[in-house]
Amino acid sequence: MKSLMRMYQFMKPYRRDAIAALLLLVFVVAADLSIPRLTQRVIDEGVRAQNMQVIVRTALLMFGVAVLEAAISVGNIILSVRVGLSTATDIRSAFVRKVQTLSFGNLDRVQTGQLLVRATSDINQVQMVMMMTLRILTRAPLWAAGSVVMLILTARKLAWLWLAMLPLIFGIVVLFLVKARPLFLIVQQKLDKLNTVMQENLAGVRVVKAFVRGEHENQRFKRANDDLMANTIRVFNFVVFLMPLMMTITNLASVGVIWFGGNLAIAGEMSVGQIMASVNYMIFSLFPLMMLIGMIAPLSAAEASAGRILEVLDSTPEVQQRAEARLPETKAGRVVFEGVCFSYNHGCTDAVLSDIDLVAEPGETVAILGATGSGKSSLIHLIPRFYDVDGGRVQIDGVDVRDWPMQELRAQVGIALQEAVLFSGTVRDNIRYGRPDATDAEVIAAAQAAQAHEFIMAMPEGYDTMIGQRGVNLSGGQKQRIAIARALCVQPRVLILDDSTSAVDVETESKLQDALDELLRTQLAHRSTVFVVAQRISTVLTADRIVVLDRGRIADTGTHAELMARSAIYREIYESQLGNGILANGQREAVGPASVAQAALQTGA
Repeated sequence: MKSLMRMYQFMKPYRRDAIAALLLLVFVVAADLSIPRLTQRVIDEGVRAQNMQVIVRTALLMFGVAVLEAAISVGNIILSVRVGLSTATDIRSAFVRKVQTLSFGNLDRVQTGQLLVRATSDINQVQMVMMMTLRILTRAPLWAAGSVVMLILTARKLAWLWLAMLPLIFGIVVLFLVKARPLFLIVQQKLDKLNTVMQENLAGVRVVKAFVRGEHENQRFKRANDDLMANTIRVFNFVVFLMPLMMTITNLASVGVIWFGGNLAIAGEMSVGQIMASVNYMIFSLFPLMMLIGMIAPLSAAEASAGRILEVLDSTPEVQQRAEARLPETKAGRVVFEGVCFSYNHGCTDAVLSDIDLVAEPGETVAILGATGSGKSSLIHLIPRFYDVDGGRVQIDGVDVRDWPMQELRAQVGIALQEAVLFSGTVRDNIRYGRPDATDAEVIAAAQAAQAHEFIMAMPEGYDTMIGQRGVNLSGGQKQRIAIARALCVQPRVLILDDSTSAVDVETESKLQDALDELLRTQLAHRSTVFVVAQRISTVLTADRIVVLDRGRIADTGTHAELMARSAIYREIYESQLGNGILANGQREAVGPASVAQAALQTGA
């Protein structure tokens, strides 16, 4: 139970309420333990002596004890629930904060569905056990120990019979606990798989319908669901044998106590009331064990869940800020790659990028072009330090990005990723997401540059229009343009557009390039260094420099005209997309919106 015990550290801020709940629990147990002795008095001093006054007084006393116990129990429950919910809230907050600190490399190895299960189901399991700790899990041992003590005080000869059986009972309980934990861990893993399938099914429901794969997805979910059910049944089939076994032991012990006690009573060594009290205390001492047995399932599940939560909380971010972090003397946006190699498996033996040497001067637009899997996105992800290089270094303004303070570094970089992720909220809030203090004029300027202002104003409430979850009420092109506006609103020194216009038509893209150039040149206090990653060659024709990647290496760099003259790879890409519809010299007159759109439509680009 090491993992679960570590979870109790989150209870420290609420220890006063926890201690109060435990003190109330002591009074509840004391009230419970007084009942058999009062029952003994009724039998021995009331019924046997035919003294009605003793019976009435004792009955009223028992009633008062029951009322007091009920009131104290209510207070214990209120405090227990408060502590449990507060602790679970802190664990959940710590979990989400930890996820936010993890690097892309950490998140690549954990599926979103798994994180959701750990942040919800697993934490709920731990929360339930924490509440039960202040009620059942603490009450049970107190009750058991108190019952044994009272049994010894009431009838010592009968107590030895019961104490002789306790090692057997504890041994059975421990055996079941050890065997049950790995089974519950498997159940949680199956729940992970079920949630992953469900998330993919719900997130991709439009694709499922478009390809008429509803039955396939239903079967896939059914397999995961049936697998979870089968493993859950397997666990409870194992646990279910424990309760009848313990009841059998209890009944045998009761028979033994009554038989031995009866002989002692006949011999005049023990009263009937003592026998009744002894039987009650024996049942009282076993009842907490039965409660603990019932807790084996949630305890085992909570221990497995706590381990999965700690797996995330104990994760070390692959990208960490160095103690000697420093800022450059000037911030101009000069980006330098020096002998960079990078691999997702950490090492340059199977590198995604190798021998990358590249310089982007302040204000320059550098286009990154290459086939799918050539390393384009991997290259630009090294600039804001989403990943660390395995060899060489990446510098911004003369300082290695690993030496920058993390927040300062990413504040200098605006990025529109391949997948345009928007958040529920207004259009305005999404655009100024990276710079909450941006003025309305700056938000509108960014939207205009991203060619988003027109369709935003056509919405029912303009910039105050609410966006559905992940932008479900927007087209792919609209989401991409809002994502570009969000990156522009930051007014970054380095702007990265990672294939962020793939869902935008060619004519709109050309307008966006013109507006973007105008914004960077005239409306911002500085001209950003721009990295444009593209699959579509029409996106990169007017860049100051085009970098052609091939299998993780720089095949060539230059302007459009230079690459047309000397790069076979670039010419092949060009011909496959645009053919001879545009002059090879790349002059602006030859690559206007109409001509680019016409050429792209003719070739299916």
